[in-house]
Amino acid sequence: MANSYPLPVLVNQGLSQSDVEALRAAVAALERQSFATRLAGLASRQLSFGSMTLPPRLQATVASATQKALAAAMKIALASLDAQPAKDSIRIHRRLAALSGGVGGAVGLASLPIELPVSTTIILRSIAEIAQAEGEDLRHPGAALACLEVFALGGPSAGDNILEGGYLALRALLAKSVSDAARFMTVRQISSDAAPALARLIGAVAARFGMVVSQKTAAQAVPIIGAISGAAINVAFTEHFQSLARGHFVVRRLERLYSPALVHAEYARIARSEGYWDDPSQAA
Repeated sequence: MANSYPLPVLVNQGLSQSDVEALRAAVAALERQSFATRLAGLASRQLSFGSMTLPPRLQATVASATQKALAAAMKIALASLDAQPAKDSIRIHRRLAALSGGVGGAVGLASLPIELPVSTTIILRSIAEIAQAEGEDLRHPGAALACLEVFALGGPSAGDNILEGGYLALRALLAKSVSDAARFMTVRQISSDAAPALARLIGAVAARFGMVVSQKTAAQAVPIIGAISGAAINVAFTEHFQSLARGHFVVRRLERLYSPALVHAEYARIARSEGYWDDPSQAA
């Protein structure tokens, strides 16, 4: 799971204290809070958003909208970036997300095929700027595709334990799809050979991103005490993926500085010591 471009690697050194603390914050962002938990906090109630289900017709609509949103966002958001670090516009992205969510909330669920590509593109732009701030060069396919990976990190909910090993296991699961897509593409020019590989990656990401989109859609579809608006839900949606992006790109920065094996070992130690993963040494 090494990044796609060479940078100095400190293989035989342990992480500095400041880097251990940065990694600890990354582990918390990547392992602790699901979108369903964030929504429940927004409602100031313990609502079980994670267990909400949509009718089959709406599930099909969400799946289709998610695939199209990711494909459109990949083309629009990354193609418009230059190689220079962008100014911090996190708050601007949140305001734009709130605006798109407010419009979507006013129109209703019928707006999902239109609203979701807009909000997804806004979020991907924000993810890309976070990536640049952590030293990523988005001219490299692996860095650009790492932005897309963030959308897979948001689902399922933290309590589901679908992937033992959390974030690291998910990256291992996506590694071949990312590698295959990166082999045939650059950010601004995608060869015809890349299309099937990129489609497979988008499909894999969409399968997990769609779980979070379903939770968001369910929250907007039912009356909630406290009247969470579509704008507030979209801000929470955006903040969730911004938080995941910070954790993801801190891990990638440390992998470039040290080595993936060393960083992953320290990540696993922190995840177990903080109680995010089961500790085998405590097993009966």
